[in-house]
Amino acid sequence: MTSDSAPLVYDLSFPQLQQYFKEMGESTFRARQLWQALYVDLIKDPAEITTFGKGLREKLSQSLRFCALSPARKLTSSDQQTIKTLFTLTDQRAIEAVLMYYEERQTLCISTQAGCAMDCAFCATGQMGFKRNLSSGEIVAQVLYYARLLKEEGKAVTNIVIMGMGEPFNNYEATLEAVDRLNDPEGFNLGARRFTISTVGLIPKIEQFAAEKRQVNLAVSLHAANDELRSSLLPINKTYPLFALMQACRNYIAQTNRRITFEWALINCINDRESDAEELATLIKGMLCHVNIIPLNPTTQFAGQATTRERALAFQNVLAWHGIPCTIRLRRGIDIQAGCGQLASLENPE
Repeated sequence: MTSDSAPLVYDLSFPQLQQYFKEMGESTFRARQLWQALYVDLIKDPAEITTFGKGLREKLSQSLRFCALSPARKLTSSDQQTIKTLFTLTDQRAIEAVLMYYEERQTLCISTQAGCAMDCAFCATGQMGFKRNLSSGEIVAQVLYYARLLKEEGKAVTNIVIMGMGEPFNNYEATLEAVDRLNDPEGFNLGARRFTISTVGLIPKIEQFAAEKRQVNLAVSLHAANDELRSSLLPINKTYPLFALMQACRNYIAQTNRRITFEWALINCINDRESDAEELATLIKGMLCHVNIIPLNPTTQFAGQATTRERALAFQNVLAWHGIPCTIRLRRGIDIQAGCGQLASLENPE
């Protein structure tokens, strides 16, 4: 039986796996076989690795952990287009991930933390507080769980948005390690441009991300275009106010020549007025950007409600008139509480 203190196999990079086999007196070629078994064949138990002898399979099962999380609850939306899974980690913390089916895409929304320290007013994860960071392997394991499910349907993961529970840039190293592991062309092989990382606007990490010149997409949760309103919705704005955040975003675009996405949760009569859209247009004028407007997923601890379809279209029309690309994102999984943290907030122990 594997000890809980044994390394999680999904936490190990390919060079670390090579070192692991070397220390066991095995050929380092075994690392390539295991890597492909994990990320191409999507095995979840070393007993399934037929290229290894029984003795080696037993060694693996005794010295490495292959289980990072267990599905505790799965909810499927009434239209069958969204599946939300509540996972239990080995320390009994709860996290969530969501699979969304589109016409030609299967998109995952995954978590990087159990809970979140950002305390955004309308976010269920923020309302539960911060529990702990996830390891890179725990982030990867969410993807592999859904990849196996999709494989049974003859489908594959096409896109990953890292905007589930937690602030990814508050767990920067583990998040990017997970992206690199899933991006490896000899493994899971999901292209860098298929990933989107969302942040509330941690400027030092945006600057670090820009300097690395990755092809991974960047999204910034904006939600307001003046400091007073944004600070009331996203307390982090008091540390990184809009002027500085916009400068960091412009520098990111200049360094990478990549478009940035601004996310805007439309809250009825709070940030969904045409005057709010005008203010936003002024704030981001001239930037290589796209605005993704999302009618709010209501939560129990926030009184605000989702905007109406008519108000969302009016908001979009103002941005379009200013020449700013904008889409209204289809709301998914409202009937199964698909907004990040809505299930886990009930499950996470103090």
